[in-house]
Amino acid sequence: MPLQPHSWILSGTSAATAAAARAAIVRSGQPGRAGAARSCSPCARSWAGPVSGVLLPSGRRGLTEGLRGATSWAPWLRASVTGLRASGGSAGLRASAGPRSPRTPMGPLTARLLIQRGRPKTDRLGRIRSLDLSGLKLLSEHLDPSLLARLKQLQELDLSDNLLETLPPNVGLPHLRILHCANNQLWDVTTLAQFPELEELSLEGNPFLTVNDNLKVSFLLPKLRKINGKDMSATCSQVENLNQELTNRVRAYWQKFLTTRDPEEDAEKARADFVRSAVRDVCYGPESLSEFTQWRVRMISEELAASGGTQVHEADVSKKSPQATAACKPRQARMMTSKQPDDVPLNLSSSKRLRVSLPAKMEDLSVDSDGGQASLQLEPLHFLQCHSRNNSPKDLETQLWSCAFEPVREEGHSGSTSQTVATCGGEAVCVIDCQMGIILHKYKSPGEEFFSVAWTVLTVVTQTGHKKRWSVLAAAGLRGVIRLLHVRAGFCCGVIRAHKKAIATLCFSPTYETHLFTASYDKRIILWDIGMPNHDYEFQASQLLILDSASIPLRLSPVASCPDAYLLAGCEGGCCCWDVRLDQPQKRRVCEVEFVFSEGSETSGQRVDGLAFVNEDVVASKGSGLGTICLWSWSQTWVGRGSRSTVPVVILAQLQWSSTELAYFSLSTCPDKGLVLCGDEEGNVWIYDVQQVLKQPPPLSAPPQAPTQILKWPKPMALGQAVTKTMVNTVVANAALTYLTALTDSNIVAIWKRP
Repeated sequence: MPLQPHSWILSGTSAATAAAARAAIVRSGQPGRAGAARSCSPCARSWAGPVSGVLLPSGRRGLTEGLRGATSWAPWLRASVTGLRASGGSAGLRASAGPRSPRTPMGPLTARLLIQRGRPKTDRLGRIRSLDLSGLKLLSEHLDPSLLARLKQLQELDLSDNLLETLPPNVGLPHLRILHCANNQLWDVTTLAQFPELEELSLEGNPFLTVNDNLKVSFLLPKLRKINGKDMSATCSQVENLNQELTNRVRAYWQKFLTTRDPEEDAEKARADFVRSAVRDVCYGPESLSEFTQWRVRMISEELAASGGTQVHEADVSKKSPQATAACKPRQARMMTSKQPDDVPLNLSSSKRLRVSLPAKMEDLSVDSDGGQASLQLEPLHFLQCHSRNNSPKDLETQLWSCAFEPVREEGHSGSTSQTVATCGGEAVCVIDCQMGIILHKYKSPGEEFFSVAWTVLTVVTQTGHKKRWSVLAAAGLRGVIRLLHVRAGFCCGVIRAHKKAIATLCFSPTYETHLFTASYDKRIILWDIGMPNHDYEFQASQLLILDSASIPLRLSPVASCPDAYLLAGCEGGCCCWDVRLDQPQKRRVCEVEFVFSEGSETSGQRVDGLAFVNEDVVASKGSGLGTICLWSWSQTWVGRGSRSTVPVVILAQLQWSSTELAYFSLSTCPDKGLVLCGDEEGNVWIYDVQQVLKQPPPLSAPPQAPTQILKWPKPMALGQAVTKTMVNTVVANAALTYLTALTDSNIVAIWKRP
């Protein structure tokens, strides 16, 4: 959250416009942000690069009225991993346009229809060179291979805007060079291998396809030059290097497997065991590409096992056409170098490079000599400038506010997280692979100032009954508009005009995957049901509850032990609780209880700018006292409430924190590890292991507990100079505590890894 509001003034604007922008600034010391524009025009779908115009900061830790502008997805991967375009092309925004007519499938194709839609005009299928079958609501079963195989001279086929989930095998079409399959429901691209002459392919608007499918396509089609209108050279280089490394690893694994194999074991069973174990154990590259790497590992291991370990079929990517091979060569010189102990290559793009010259300093302040848990070993891994205005390498001003790790999509692992983290700040939302430091996707909305992001995982059922798990990212900020982003497919599938003023924070219900809380500077919290996407992959959200607050809500946290019943909020005026049970008749409610933190005092009005549950009972909150974080019991506090509307919390312990008078440093928790995390005004990360404290709470008169350790700001290099001063606004770790991500007010995303 901002400490002091500021405005962004667009360079080149008129004096009158600049004056109007300055007049909209919320003055220093005022807690709120300027009001946000309510409407936001959906834009046409497009993948785009950097937007024009440089936004110059005026002031610090603040915001301004939203400047309206088109939105676009800009997928961007670090050059060190050969610049793979994660989207695979021009997938983009799918904005709601009201109700549509039902998409009733048509019947099977006929020779007469093919002749009518073919070019040049002819009475023979064998002479058609171009065929347009778009917009016919075709299902996969309507594509009759025996009929299509008669199109012996077909070079271009348009199947866009249908209902296809896959293409049938054995279609033929030996001369097909251009294929359009945009805006379908494709989920399998392997059947495209039957078109070896294909040079151009369009797959945008297929929400079940991801970057992994772009890699598969590049591997399967040796002559492919463009996908979704984008040059394939980056993808070609990526696939070639991935394939070479995977081949080497599978061969090494085969040699290891032979040493442990029982000579008496059945050969067929041994081959099956090898393939199964290789797919499980051979890993390489970022987690976001695991679908492709496992697919290739299976193919390589099957070929190796079938040949008795003597040969592996060389990848088709090595047999690209001369034009495609030439296009790949410039990328090969930009492969990621191995990390050296004293020089961590954090971003090899010249405009984005930050370098840590020394390992991060770490203060160990409270290690238990009696055998308590020692400090965590965390190493600085990546420091990225990925939210720059106009992609400027000089932007060390954009303030970053919120980040969240993506939950795993597999059912039965609801408490787990991946190594993919979403970050927001300025006009951009980025999705980052923490392992490789790769920006998988970048969503930009010029004029917006994003303040919060939150993930949910939806189970979507296609028209033919297939179930798919979607990771959906909600992002919101200055304009009061929620954007629902299907990041893996690469488009915005929903826009909710939620509030008249800026949205400070949002969070999904932990029990209902479609329930989303939003908290705004209009002093309202709204519970939305975003619903499930329809067959056009659009959301129709509905409002379930309105919760009125006496002050601006800053943080939201459903009560861990009863998330469907009560919601906690840290507000400018204190910590409040609402009844959010949906079986109650009243749909607009006021705060039911306000919690105060001074024992024996009924005084309220103290800002709470940090709030999170450590476990099902213990709450960590910050802002109620200078230089401390408070741990208190929800259950004990609630039991002692009685009929009072203002209740003192039952404090379990106090944690020592920075003595700064600045506010809006968000804290987070890692419940599985019993950790509390918080940044400060000097770029440090404070880490508290509170498991022992909660087992044996200290006396109330005891001084605040010191942190377990403090990660000192490692002073990365930017533009030839060390970034020595910054503020860490937010710090979040994934559930397994393998990665820790910190966001700063100097446009730096800092990632640490536990070795």
